[in-house]
Amino acid sequence: MPEGHTVHRIARQFRQDFTGVPLAVSSPQGRFASGAARLDGQAMVDVRAVGKQLFAGFERGDVLRVHLGLYGAWDFYGRISPIVEGQAALGSMGAPRLRRAVRMGEGERDLPEAEGDVALALPAAFPPEPVGQVRVRLLTPESVADLRGPTACEVLDPAQAQVVVDRLGPDPASTDDLEAAAEVVVDRLTARSVAVGQLLMDQAVVAGIGNIYRAELLFRARLDPWTPGREVPREVARTLWDDWVGLLADGIRTGVMITREDLDEEGRARALADPDERHWVYGRAGLPCRVCGTPVVVEEMATRKLYRCPSCQAPRRRRGGTRAAGRRAQAGRA
Repeated sequence: MPEGHTVHRIARQFRQDFTGVPLAVSSPQGRFASGAARLDGQAMVDVRAVGKQLFAGFERGDVLRVHLGLYGAWDFYGRISPIVEGQAALGSMGAPRLRRAVRMGEGERDLPEAEGDVALALPAAFPPEPVGQVRVRLLTPESVADLRGPTACEVLDPAQAQVVVDRLGPDPASTDDLEAAAEVVVDRLTARSVAVGQLLMDQAVVAGIGNIYRAELLFRARLDPWTPGREVPREVARTLWDDWVGLLADGIRTGVMITREDLDEEGRARALADPDERHWVYGRAGLPCRVCGTPVVVEEMATRKLYRCPSCQAPRRRRGGTRAAGRRAQAGRA
Protein backbone atom coordinates (compact mmCIF):
# COMPACT_ATOMS: atom_id res chain seq x y z
CA MET A 1 0.00 0.00 0.00
CA PRO A 2 1.37 3.46 -0.85
CA GLU A 3 2.22 5.28 2.37
CA GLY A 4 1.79 8.93 3.25
CA HIS A 5 4.94 10.28 1.59
CA THR A 6 3.82 8.98 -1.82
CA VAL A 7 0.41 10.67 -1.59
CA HIS A 8 2.04 13.97 -0.70
CA ARG A 9 4.28 13.61 -3.75
CA ILE A 10 1.25 12.91 -5.93
CA ALA A 11 -0.37 16.09 -4.61
CA ARG A 12 2.77 18.01 -5.59
CA GLN A 13 2.63 16.53 -9.09
CA PHE A 14 -0.94 17.71 -9.53
CA ARG A 15 -0.06 21.18 -8.29
CA GLN A 16 2.79 21.31 -10.81
CA ASP A 17 0.99 20.15 -13.95
CA PHE A 18 -2.79 19.95 -13.50
CA THR A 19 -4.01 23.05 -11.68
CA GLY A 20 -5.28 26.30 -13.13
CA VAL A 21 -6.50 24.96 -16.48
CA PRO A 22 -9.79 23.32 -17.47
CA LEU A 23 -9.48 19.54 -17.37
CA ALA A 24 -11.06 16.97 -19.64
CA VAL A 25 -12.22 14.36 -17.12
CA SER A 26 -13.39 10.92 -18.22
CA SER A 27 -13.77 7.40 -16.90
CA PRO A 28 -12.40 4.94 -19.49
CA GLN A 29 -13.41 2.05 -17.24
CA GLY A 30 -16.92 3.45 -16.86
CA ARG A 31 -17.17 3.01 -13.10
CA PHE A 32 -16.73 6.73 -12.42
CA ALA A 33 -18.78 8.08 -15.32
CA SER A 34 -21.14 10.29 -13.30
CA GLY A 35 -18.33 11.74 -11.20
CA ALA A 36 -16.24 12.39 -14.30
CA ALA A 37 -19.15 14.19 -15.98
CA ARG A 38 -19.54 16.38 -12.88
CA LEU A 39 -15.87 17.43 -12.97
CA ASP A 40 -15.37 17.62 -16.75
CA GLY A 41 -14.41 21.09 -17.96
CA GLN A 42 -13.58 22.45 -14.52
CA ALA A 43 -10.15 23.68 -13.47
CA MET A 44 -8.44 22.06 -10.51
CA VAL A 45 -7.67 24.86 -8.06
CA ASP A 46 -6.35 23.17 -4.92
CA VAL A 47 -4.80 19.81 -4.04
CA ARG A 48 -3.87 18.46 -0.64
CA ALA A 49 -2.90 15.16 0.88
CA VAL A 50 -3.95 14.10 4.35
CA GLY A 51 -2.44 10.79 5.36
CA LYS A 52 -3.07 8.31 2.57
CA GLN A 53 -5.91 10.31 0.99
CA LEU A 54 -5.84 12.93 -1.77
CA PHE A 55 -8.32 15.80 -1.95
CA ALA A 56 -8.41 17.78 -5.22
CA GLY A 57 -10.60 20.89 -5.20
CA PHE A 58 -12.27 22.18 -8.38
CA GLU A 59 -13.44 25.66 -9.30
CA ARG A 60 -17.15 25.04 -8.64
CA GLY A 61 -16.45 23.63 -5.18
CA ASP A 62 -16.40 19.93 -6.04
CA VAL A 63 -13.71 17.82 -4.33
CA LEU A 64 -12.29 14.66 -5.86
CA ARG A 65 -11.33 12.30 -3.03
CA VAL A 66 -8.99 9.41 -3.85
CA HIS A 67 -7.69 6.70 -1.53
CA LEU A 68 -5.26 4.45 -3.40
CA GLY A 69 -5.59 1.55 -0.94
CA LEU A 70 -3.45 -1.52 -1.57
CA TYR A 71 -3.50 -1.50 -5.35
CA GLY A 72 -4.14 2.04 -6.57
CA ALA A 73 -1.71 4.13 -8.63
CA TRP A 74 -1.57 7.32 -10.68
CA ASP A 75 0.17 7.09 -14.07
CA PHE A 76 1.44 10.26 -15.76
CA TYR A 77 2.13 10.95 -19.44
CA GLY A 78 3.09 13.94 -21.56
CA ARG A 79 4.54 17.04 -19.92
CA ILE A 80 5.44 15.89 -16.41
CA SER A 81 7.49 18.26 -14.28
CA PRO A 82 10.00 17.18 -11.63
CA ILE A 83 8.51 17.81 -8.19
CA VAL A 84 11.87 18.11 -6.43
CA GLU A 85 14.80 20.02 -7.90
CA GLY A 86 17.45 17.67 -9.20
CA GLN A 87 15.15 14.62 -9.35
CA ALA A 88 13.71 13.04 -12.46
CA ALA A 89 9.98 13.23 -13.04
CA LEU A 90 8.07 10.02 -12.44
CA GLY A 91 5.74 8.11 -14.72
CA SER A 92 3.82 6.31 -11.99
CA MET A 93 3.21 6.75 -8.27
CA GLY A 94 1.34 4.30 -6.11
CA ALA A 95 1.15 0.51 -6.11
CA PRO A 96 4.14 -0.97 -8.00
CA ARG A 97 2.47 -2.82 -10.81
CA LEU A 98 2.64 -0.92 -14.12
CA ARG A 99 4.17 -1.61 -17.50
CA ARG A 100 6.22 1.07 -19.27
CA ALA A 101 8.14 2.52 -16.38
CA VAL A 102 10.93 1.26 -14.20
CA ARG A 103 10.31 0.97 -10.45
CA MET A 104 11.99 3.68 -8.40
CA GLY A 105 11.78 3.27 -4.66
CA GLU A 106 8.67 2.29 -2.79
CA GLY A 107 5.68 3.00 -4.99
CA GLU A 108 7.35 5.10 -7.69
CA ARG A 109 8.75 4.60 -11.19
CA ASP A 110 11.01 6.67 -13.39
CA LEU A 111 10.09 8.29 -16.66
CA PRO A 112 12.58 7.94 -19.52
CA GLU A 113 15.46 10.39 -19.28
CA ALA A 114 14.84 13.80 -20.79
CA GLU A 115 16.78 17.02 -21.27
CA GLY A 116 15.98 20.21 -19.43
CA ASP A 117 13.96 20.74 -16.29
CA VAL A 118 10.77 19.13 -17.59
CA ALA A 119 10.57 15.43 -18.37
CA LEU A 120 8.58 14.30 -21.35
CA ALA A 121 6.99 10.90 -21.87
CA LEU A 122 5.62 11.35 -25.36
CA PRO A 123 3.74 8.46 -26.95
CA ALA A 124 3.32 8.18 -30.69
CA ALA A 125 -0.09 9.79 -30.34
CA PHE A 126 -1.25 12.14 -27.60
CA PRO A 127 -3.16 11.48 -25.51
CA PRO A 128 -2.23 7.77 -25.31
CA GLU A 129 -4.82 5.05 -25.10
CA PRO A 130 -5.61 4.07 -21.49
CA VAL A 131 -3.64 1.10 -20.20
CA GLY A 132 -5.50 -1.29 -17.91
CA GLN A 133 -8.65 -0.48 -15.98
CA VAL A 134 -8.46 3.30 -15.68
CA ARG A 135 -11.03 4.59 -13.21
CA VAL A 136 -10.56 8.27 -14.04
CA ARG A 137 -8.47 10.22 -16.54
CA LEU A 138 -7.50 13.87 -16.04
CA LEU A 139 -6.33 15.51 -19.27
CA THR A 140 -4.76 18.90 -20.03
CA PRO A 141 -3.52 19.90 -23.50
CA GLU A 142 -0.06 18.61 -22.48
CA SER A 143 -0.44 16.15 -19.59
CA VAL A 144 -2.40 13.05 -18.62
CA ALA A 145 -3.05 11.50 -15.21
CA ASP A 146 -4.69 8.06 -15.15
CA LEU A 147 -5.97 6.49 -11.93
CA ARG A 148 -6.04 2.71 -11.61
CA GLY A 149 -7.30 0.43 -8.85
CA PRO A 150 -8.16 2.84 -6.02
CA THR A 151 -10.04 1.82 -2.90
CA ALA A 152 -12.04 5.06 -3.04
CA CYS A 153 -12.72 7.56 -5.82
CA GLU A 154 -15.63 9.94 -5.35
CA VAL A 155 -16.76 13.53 -5.78
CA LEU A 156 -17.75 15.34 -2.58
CA ASP A 157 -18.83 18.83 -1.68
CA PRO A 158 -16.50 20.77 0.64
CA ALA A 159 -18.48 19.94 3.79
CA GLN A 160 -18.45 16.24 2.98
CA ALA A 161 -14.72 16.35 2.29
CA GLN A 162 -14.11 18.06 5.61
CA VAL A 163 -16.02 15.32 7.43
CA VAL A 164 -13.58 12.78 5.95
CA VAL A 165 -10.57 14.89 6.95
CA ASP A 166 -11.91 15.36 10.47
CA ARG A 167 -12.02 11.59 10.95
CA LEU A 168 -8.30 11.29 10.24
CA GLY A 169 -5.54 11.63 12.77
CA PRO A 170 -2.87 14.32 12.45
CA ASP A 171 -0.52 14.30 9.45
CA PRO A 172 2.78 16.14 10.06
CA ALA A 173 2.94 17.35 6.45
CA SER A 174 -0.57 18.82 6.43
CA THR A 175 -0.67 20.67 9.76
CA ASP A 176 0.62 24.10 10.72
CA ASP A 177 0.81 23.27 14.44
CA LEU A 178 3.07 20.28 15.06
CA GLU A 179 2.96 20.74 18.83
CA ALA A 180 -0.83 20.60 19.01
CA ALA A 181 -0.84 17.63 16.62
CA ALA A 182 1.73 15.86 18.81
CA GLU A 183 -0.53 16.17 21.85
CA VAL A 184 -3.45 14.69 19.92
CA VAL A 185 -1.40 11.71 18.75
CA VAL A 186 0.13 11.07 22.18
CA ASP A 187 -3.32 11.17 23.78
CA ARG A 188 -4.75 8.74 21.23
CA LEU A 189 -1.78 6.35 21.38
CA THR A 190 -1.82 6.12 25.17
CA ALA A 191 -5.57 6.05 25.79
CA ARG A 192 -6.40 2.51 24.66
CA SER A 193 -5.40 -1.05 25.48
CA VAL A 194 -4.96 -1.90 21.77
CA ALA A 195 -1.42 -2.91 20.77
CA VAL A 196 0.69 0.11 19.83
CA GLY A 197 1.65 -1.59 16.56
CA GLN A 198 -2.00 -1.64 15.59
CA LEU A 199 -2.66 1.90 16.78
CA LEU A 200 0.08 3.29 14.55
CA MET A 201 -1.74 1.84 11.54
CA ASP A 202 -5.07 3.31 12.66
CA GLN A 203 -5.56 6.36 10.43
CA ALA A 204 -7.83 7.92 13.05
CA VAL A 205 -4.90 7.97 15.48
CA VAL A 206 -2.17 9.26 13.17
CA ALA A 207 -2.47 9.61 9.40
CA GLY A 208 -0.14 8.28 6.74
CA ILE A 209 1.73 5.44 8.46
CA GLY A 210 1.72 2.13 6.63
CA ASN A 211 3.37 -1.23 7.18
CA ILE A 212 6.94 -0.16 6.45
CA TYR A 213 6.94 3.00 8.53
CA ARG A 214 5.10 1.20 11.35
CA ALA A 215 7.75 -1.52 11.67
CA GLU A 216 10.62 0.92 11.41
CA LEU A 217 9.27 3.50 13.86
CA LEU A 218 8.76 0.80 16.49
CA PHE A 219 12.24 -0.60 15.98
CA ARG A 220 13.85 2.84 16.15
CA ALA A 221 12.06 3.35 19.49
CA ARG A 222 13.04 -0.18 20.63
CA LEU A 223 9.38 -0.74 21.43
CA ASP A 224 7.59 -4.09 21.42
CA PRO A 225 4.73 -3.73 18.89
CA TRP A 226 2.43 -5.78 21.13
CA THR A 227 2.67 -3.31 24.02
CA PRO A 228 -0.81 -2.00 24.88
CA GLY A 229 -1.10 1.68 24.09
CA ARG A 230 -2.00 2.48 27.70
CA GLU A 231 1.34 1.06 28.80
CA VAL A 232 3.40 3.20 26.44
CA PRO A 233 4.89 6.12 28.39
CA ARG A 234 3.87 9.48 27.01
CA GLU A 235 7.50 10.41 26.34
CA VAL A 236 7.91 7.30 24.17
CA ALA A 237 4.66 8.07 22.33
CA ARG A 238 6.00 11.58 21.71
CA THR A 239 9.25 10.07 20.41
CA LEU A 240 7.23 8.05 17.88
CA TRP A 241 5.49 11.20 16.65
CA ASP A 242 8.70 13.24 16.43
CA ASP A 243 10.36 10.41 14.52
CA TRP A 244 7.41 10.24 12.12
CA VAL A 245 7.69 13.98 11.45
CA GLY A 246 11.28 13.54 10.30
CA LEU A 247 10.83 10.31 8.37
CA LEU A 248 7.80 11.62 6.48
CA ALA A 249 9.60 14.80 5.46
CA ASP A 250 12.57 12.76 4.22
CA GLY A 251 10.27 10.41 2.30
CA ILE A 252 8.48 13.31 0.61
CA ARG A 253 11.79 14.88 -0.35
CA THR A 254 13.44 11.73 -1.71
CA GLY A 255 10.50 9.56 -2.72
CA VAL A 256 12.15 6.68 -0.87
CA MET A 257 11.59 5.27 2.62
CA ILE A 258 15.08 5.20 4.14
CA THR A 259 14.63 4.52 7.85
CA ARG A 260 18.18 3.72 8.97
CA GLU A 261 19.72 6.64 10.79
CA ASP A 262 23.11 4.91 11.04
CA LEU A 263 23.94 5.57 7.38
CA ASP A 264 26.63 8.03 6.37
CA GLU A 265 26.49 9.87 3.03
CA GLU A 266 27.90 6.89 1.15
CA GLY A 267 25.53 4.52 2.94
CA ARG A 268 22.51 6.64 2.02
CA ALA A 269 23.63 6.65 -1.59
CA ARG A 270 23.73 2.85 -1.51
CA ALA A 271 20.31 2.73 0.14
CA LEU A 272 18.81 4.98 -2.53
CA ALA A 273 19.92 2.45 -5.13
CA ASP A 274 19.35 -0.78 -3.16
CA PRO A 275 16.09 -1.41 -1.25
CA ASP A 276 17.83 -4.09 0.85
CA GLU A 277 19.90 -1.37 2.53
CA ARG A 278 17.04 0.92 3.57
CA HIS A 279 15.42 -0.62 6.62
CA TRP A 280 16.20 -1.98 10.07
CA VAL A 281 13.65 -4.82 10.19
CA TYR A 282 11.00 -4.48 7.48
CA GLY A 283 11.22 -7.28 4.91
CA ARG A 284 14.14 -8.90 6.75
CA ALA A 285 12.43 -11.93 8.33
CA GLY A 286 15.06 -14.51 9.31
CA LEU A 287 17.98 -12.16 8.69
CA PRO A 288 20.15 -10.99 11.59
CA CYS A 289 19.15 -7.78 13.31
CA ARG A 290 21.52 -5.03 12.20
CA VAL A 291 22.06 -4.07 15.86
CA CYS A 292 22.15 -7.28 17.94
CA GLY A 293 22.30 -10.13 15.39
CA THR A 294 19.11 -11.84 16.55
CA PRO A 295 17.03 -13.12 13.59
CA VAL A 296 14.22 -10.74 12.70
CA VAL A 297 10.77 -12.31 13.06
CA VAL A 298 7.61 -11.71 11.06
CA GLU A 299 4.23 -12.04 12.74
CA GLU A 300 0.66 -11.13 11.88
CA MET A 301 -1.12 -8.20 13.48
CA ALA A 302 -4.62 -7.31 12.32
CA THR A 303 -4.09 -9.27 9.05
CA ARG A 304 -0.88 -7.36 8.17
CA LYS A 305 2.72 -8.55 8.40
CA LEU A 306 4.64 -7.22 11.36
CA TYR A 307 8.44 -7.27 11.45
CA ARG A 308 10.42 -6.90 14.68
CA CYS A 309 13.60 -7.89 16.46
CA PRO A 310 12.63 -10.12 19.42
CA SER A 311 15.69 -8.96 21.35
CA CYS A 312 15.87 -5.22 20.69
CA GLN A 313 12.07 -5.03 20.94
CA ALA A 314 11.57 -7.51 23.76
CA PRO A 315 8.36 -7.20 25.81
CA ARG A 316 8.55 -4.76 28.66
CA ARG A 317 9.28 -6.41 31.98
CA ARG A 318 7.03 -4.32 34.18
CA ARG A 319 4.36 -1.68 33.90
CA GLY A 320 5.84 1.78 33.45
CA GLY A 321 9.18 0.56 32.11
CA THR A 322 10.29 0.11 28.53
CA ARG A 323 13.02 -1.76 26.79
CA ALA A 324 14.42 1.58 25.70
CA ALA A 325 13.22 5.14 25.73
CA GLY A 326 13.11 6.32 22.16
CA ARG A 327 15.80 7.28 19.76
CA ARG A 328 18.31 8.41 22.40
CA ALA A 329 18.54 4.80 23.57
CA GLN A 330 18.84 3.68 19.95
CA ALA A 331 21.84 5.93 19.44
CA GLY A 332 23.54 4.28 22.40
CA ARG A 333 22.87 0.79 21.10
CA ALA A 334 23.79 1.29 17.43
